[in-house]
Amino acid sequence: MATESHHNPLLEDFVFPPFDIIEPHHVGPGIRTLLKQLERDLVELEATVEPTWPKLVEPFEKIIDRLSVVWGIVNHLNAVKDSPELRNAIEEVQPGKIQFQLRLRQSKPIFYAFKAIRESSSWESLSDAQKRIVEAQIRDAVLNGISLEDDRRQQFNEIEQELEKLAQKFEENVLDATKKYEKLITDKKDIEGMPTTALAMAAQKAISKGYENATVENGPWVITLDGPSYRSVMQHARNRYLREEVYRAYITRASSGDLNNAPIIDQILKLRLEKANLLGYDNYAEVSMEKKMATVSKAEELIEELRSASWSSAIQDMEDIKIFAKGQNATEADELNLWDIKFWSERLRESSYHINEEELRPFLSLPKVIDGLFSLAKMLFAIDIDPADGLAPVWNEDVKLYCVKDSYGAPMAYFYFDPDSRPAKKHGGAWVSVVVGRSRALSRDGTSSRLPIVHIVCNQTPPLAGKPSLMTFREVEAVFHEFGHALQHMLTKQDEGLVSGNRGIEWDAVELPSTFMENWCYQRDTLRSIAKHYETGESLPEEVCLKLRSARTFRAGSELLRQLRFASVDMELHTKYVPGRSESVFDIDHRVGQKTHLIPLLPEDRFLCSLSHIFADDYAAGYYSYQWAEVLAFDAFSAFEEAGLDNDRAIKEMGLKFRETILALGGGKSPLEVFIEFRGREPLPEAMLRYNGLLP
Repeated sequence: MATESHHNPLLEDFVFPPFDIIEPHHVGPGIRTLLKQLERDLVELEATVEPTWPKLVEPFEKIIDRLSVVWGIVNHLNAVKDSPELRNAIEEVQPGKIQFQLRLRQSKPIFYAFKAIRESSSWESLSDAQKRIVEAQIRDAVLNGISLEDDRRQQFNEIEQELEKLAQKFEENVLDATKKYEKLITDKKDIEGMPTTALAMAAQKAISKGYENATVENGPWVITLDGPSYRSVMQHARNRYLREEVYRAYITRASSGDLNNAPIIDQILKLRLEKANLLGYDNYAEVSMEKKMATVSKAEELIEELRSASWSSAIQDMEDIKIFAKGQNATEADELNLWDIKFWSERLRESSYHINEEELRPFLSLPKVIDGLFSLAKMLFAIDIDPADGLAPVWNEDVKLYCVKDSYGAPMAYFYFDPDSRPAKKHGGAWVSVVVGRSRALSRDGTSSRLPIVHIVCNQTPPLAGKPSLMTFREVEAVFHEFGHALQHMLTKQDEGLVSGNRGIEWDAVELPSTFMENWCYQRDTLRSIAKHYETGESLPEEVCLKLRSARTFRAGSELLRQLRFASVDMELHTKYVPGRSESVFDIDHRVGQKTHLIPLLPEDRFLCSLSHIFADDYAAGYYSYQWAEVLAFDAFSAFEEAGLDNDRAIKEMGLKFRETILALGGGKSPLEVFIEFRGREPLPEAMLRYNGLLP
């Protein structure tokens, strides 16, 4: 037993996790020891529980927190430093971890104590946040099967175990399938049109594969399905056959052989439906909506409203591209296919707005973008962000640590920033995860609340050939987006840990701060402050800034439709789909695709097999949340426009109001109440339609 916890870094009493010394072999012993300790804590809580905050909620929060912090570290390393050893270690302890979680969530003594608080005479004296915690715990216990009797509860628990295992496997298959594809190119003709940055990445990849003489100019080059590489081919490669091959590889990832996610999808949907039925619901979407602002019908209405609003502008987009391609004497102009759209859109955008993505890169270097973002945060929210490298260990040398301070210089929060793509070890996409949340119960000194620490993870173009990371505008938007999520965790004033940050917020509202922050990329002053040449420091010329802003709604209808495809399929799979009938998940995707794609999806399209959001993340029957939160976010941003974007004083006042409501209140109030407190009224969709070019 002593060896289990002997010098195990996962079990140390740390403020910042010892990321530099945690190894896969620590996971098994560390988690097993932790679970034994937590089981003892739970038994003690059940024996002594009383319906009061100190005798119920605080010890309960401590148990939840300890598990989520330690498991969160393991999960994080799995996402940024993947290895077969770590996968095996997680697979080994995952069942025990889920078993404990279910045991905690289905604890009758705890459930009855929460109900007793709800029914007690002191209910009205509780704060809003405390009431929300109690109500959420009662609701969640029911959704976690507490009311089920023996056999049915056993079945429910087996489903939960299996679902977690399937989600883990789904994500691993996507990562492995993405890594597996490599296209070696030796002929210069095949990479015509590809920008220098993309070729530098491809040459670097070739060197790592043993072609040690590979150069940017003469190759050889290795193309992969990693985001930056894939997007460059689709947008810039003149070689149509190359675009087609890479496109087909991308939309069929993880759909064959050992890495086939198709049977996993079927199994996940079957089990989710069984789980919903056990809980007394008709389908899984109804279960999902218990924790959302929307209902199934409201979500479907929004999807359809946006789809019909976007359709005619998408038809116009397609017409514009065809005319343009014809004007360039493109042989494919009359029969444009799915691998032509991004290429010809990019050419049309360059021609219409005289903006070239590659020529913009030197003006969008990561250090300058970060400086501009931090200045914006200071102006809007009266915070300072200082480097804190060296204060805590990191998992990769490229990772930076920052401290967020209030206007008096007192630390409020910390965040790690891991910006670069590392396809061999790191999951794709961009996300924010919590190391520890703000909490009074978890205070280290018994007086001041524990400060939040978060990760911001992106997958952008890495530094190449001694230059800093030179970004695309899309990558800049991703950094602003994730920073918005982080702000909600870091600037929370909520001391009740169970509703601080974005915990306890209805899931379809969590994208509000992230989407809100994206809007600032296009605001003139922000754009001028982030877009400075990485060598000379000169600002991006005013006329280019104007063009970038006008280009914002370019093809916005088509892009929105692409997102609505996923939102629609997600809803349909979790409301109407019955596993085992004649219509497969891919048939449904293709049927939905007819209403969202002007060029029909390829018969072999299996993009669902890599759609981790729905099958390995929290967006199941919730992908529509992106659009739902966009309505809130654009409406919130329009409050700043109404105040006057060039009126510094008004912007600062509005920024503080946003900070004190949307960013501060966490899950301690319903998102609708919080929004009304900020905006003075309920949200309206006009601003979102306007920003997507669907209203003048």
